Amino acid sequence: MDRVMKLASGRPVVIFSKSSCYMCHIVKTIFSEFGVNPAVYELDEIPRGRDIEQVLAGLGRSPSVPAVFIGDELVGGSNEVMSLHLKRFLIPMLKRIGAND
Repeated sequence: MDRVMKLASGRPVVIFSKSSCYMCHIVKTIFSEFGVNPAVYELDEIPRGRDIEQVLAGLGRSPSVPAVFIGDELVGGSNEVMSLHLKRFLIPMLKRIGAND
């Protein structure tokens, strides 16, 4: 848990992803289109990525990726990001933390 929180802190937006995950690609594309350069951790490409994936699953993430942290807080996955965007909350949230400056 500590490793996940350490990786998730220090950047306005952090995405835990898998390189082969279609929904992960969509979430990363959404942030990119908003001018956000998130820290992305591809769990299938980094050492101990499987351990991180298990921690995310333990936080209630099912599926475990994508897992999006905004301002050091776990927002959720693709459904939650899409919901925030459709409700017009995502861009103001990103502006508030200075993620798309």
